Amino acid sequence: MVAMTLGELTFDTCEEISGVSVARRRALAAGATSPEDHARAAAEIDALHNIEFRKPPSPALVLDGSARVAFWNIDRGRHPDASAALLVNAGADVNLVCELDLGMARTGQRHTTRDLADRLSQGYAFGVEFVELGLGDKNEQNQHVGEENEAGLHGAAILSRCTMTRPALCRVETDGLWFNGTYGQRRVGGRMAVAATIQIGGIDVGFFSVHFDNYGDPKQRGAQMRALLAGIEAYAGKGPVLIGGDFNPLTTAIPSFMDQKWRAAVVAEDPQRFVSPMCYEPLFDAAADAGFDWHDCNSPDPTFCIERECKVPTRARLDWFFTRGLVAERPTTVSSIGEDDVLISDHDLIAVTIKPE
Repeated sequence: MVAMTLGELTFDTCEEISGVSVARRRALAAGATSPEDHARAAAEIDALHNIEFRKPPSPALVLDGSARVAFWNIDRGRHPDASAALLVNAGADVNLVCELDLGMARTGQRHTTRDLADRLSQGYAFGVEFVELGLGDKNEQNQHVGEENEAGLHGAAILSRCTMTRPALCRVETDGLWFNGTYGQRRVGGRMAVAATIQIGGIDVGFFSVHFDNYGDPKQRGAQMRALLAGIEAYAGKGPVLIGGDFNPLTTAIPSFMDQKWRAAVVAEDPQRFVSPMCYEPLFDAAADAGFDWHDCNSPDPTFCIERECKVPTRARLDWFFTRGLVAERPTTVSSIGEDDVLISDHDLIAVTIKPE
């Protein structure tokens, strides 16, 4: 048994992460739901403590002076061909990705990280955020009635043609917030980051792909950032680091954010609230205190739109880069609407060029 510990790094790698049996997931779904029960279950599941690691095809890409980096919340990886095409067009040397399924009915039981890596001819480091005890959110539950997940895993990854070393996993939340079903689905695990080191011009740079909780509030997201920063300190010391993530800086808890009247009222008071959430979200102060910058590595564009069909939809920037010890140039936001107006993901992709100072 290995306890999930906040901010602690896991370096255990494997060629293939093992799924959790249907019988085990059914037993967990039918069992007790206390925080202690969650901690026990999480400690017993190997998938939550390993990183699936595959090297890129030879010869590996060598980065001489700079690197183009993308981050994308890929929304389960529902559209493998379109997702790969968008990443190719983004032209990144390093792809940080979250919301990737492995053995889920909603994505055809595919290993969506491996699918992307194969299409892009890249290596990857993949870590499990949650073991899903059900079929997903309410819409996914309705769409896949009677089906069963084969592996039931969901996580984040770093993909690249470059040589990656020291792949690691860092938990930024271990409270089992999703275990008792309060949020509409049952999960074992917690929010996390996947890390790897890639050299740029012979200098080691740490890359972190992270996902903060959408059901948290600003205080909780600040705590998750501090846990991430503790993991970064242990991983990279004061060395150069790039963080790319869906930080969900909604400036409030999600019940308020989902209230259209509330959103209209606060936007009338501060039109930039959801695209420039810095003064509402302690996570930005925590990052600044640790020497991280976000000003030069992010475009001002929103990356997420709620209620697109409304006359006045709410747009927010949920996805951000943070850098330390790096020069950032050419930040962009790339639409996730593919060919034939297919919405590949509910988040747009962000990209930036970096080089060591």
